[in-house]
Amino acid sequence: MGNAMSLKNKVAIVGVGESDIGKVPSMSGLGLNAQAAKRALDDAGLKVSDIDGLLTAYSFTEPYTMLGSSLCEYLGLQPIVCASMVAGGASPGIMLRHAAQTVALGLADTVLVCAGENRATGLGRDAAVAVLAQVGHPQFEQLYGGLIPGYYAMIARRHMYEYGTTREQLAAVAVNTRAHALLHPNAHMKTPITVEQVLSSKPIADPLRMLDCCLVSDSAGAFIVTSAERALDLRHAPAYLLGIGEKHTHEHLMCAPSLSDFGATQSGRIAYEMAGVGPADIDVAELYDCFTIVPIIELEELGFVPHGDGGAFFEAGHARIGGKLPINTHGGMLSHAHAGAAGGLFGIVEAVRQLRGGEGERQVRGAKLALVHNEGGILSSHCTLILSNQKG
Repeated sequence: MGNAMSLKNKVAIVGVGESDIGKVPSMSGLGLNAQAAKRALDDAGLKVSDIDGLLTAYSFTEPYTMLGSSLCEYLGLQPIVCASMVAGGASPGIMLRHAAQTVALGLADTVLVCAGENRATGLGRDAAVAVLAQVGHPQFEQLYGGLIPGYYAMIARRHMYEYGTTREQLAAVAVNTRAHALLHPNAHMKTPITVEQVLSSKPIADPLRMLDCCLVSDSAGAFIVTSAERALDLRHAPAYLLGIGEKHTHEHLMCAPSLSDFGATQSGRIAYEMAGVGPADIDVAELYDCFTIVPIIELEELGFVPHGDGGAFFEAGHARIGGKLPINTHGGMLSHAHAGAAGGLFGIVEAVRQLRGGEGERQVRGAKLALVHNEGGILSSHCTLILSNQKG
């Protein structure tokens, strides 16, 4: 980590909330964020006037160029710290890091982090696909008609070629997350699926099929960060930040150093070193899962299994609640919700809830350490964070 500032035990997440999820035609993107923020404030036992910092991400459905300031207007906030951050799906973890640094340096006392949009009803699937086509390099990718599923399909094909990962193993990821979503009261998808149903669903970009791809939802999530000391006076037991790390390797897939080696190894190493723990210590993991290949790669790069063993881990049922390492206990972006940066943020919300306990059938027994990994772009930007219900 060199001379990087250690954030271990300095801050905690003290409130979490999520909006209504699915198709919510009565609410705008700002409205969904406000609903999630209000629920996070109520969860922490705080008022709007207690918030002096706000961080948010981006929106494809709202017309505001300064989304953070516009959201502050909507919420009735006049904070001393405010920013909108754009790192794709990695934005929530990176926002947590900036919030933690802000609090640790005394620049603000209590920071609200929120993200999400009405992508299902405010944009729609076809328009979402058109907007996301802009992710490709304008000179070298877009003109060939590349879309995000196609880029991830290339990565999946490479993993299958190098390690023998199978279509059935990819499907097992979708089945795993759907089983967990069935236990979540606010998940978008509520119908069980089988490996056979995943394999026979609509082809999208070979080898990926419809059920290998994340949802398009109306949804937003929020969490609140404050100092570890102040956290002790609030409503719930704190979820302490023990470690957090980033790694950014490219923006466009054509510039990626590799199609099978991405930045999660490095972001994970930074987080593990700061926290003073290793993969074997983690009780529950919330891994970014925009496509079924992604949590397989993350599982391997974060050191939970050797390279090439991620698919078999899911296929054997080890990622289920009650298994060796429960993964995406809320249902992930494949079955719980996905709308812009909200997808990865829900992983943080779920990690906090698991560390508090009391999640019924969804609860990972004895969970003390949770790892969350967010990635943005085409496995471009990575953020790994480790939370605990105890100071490390």
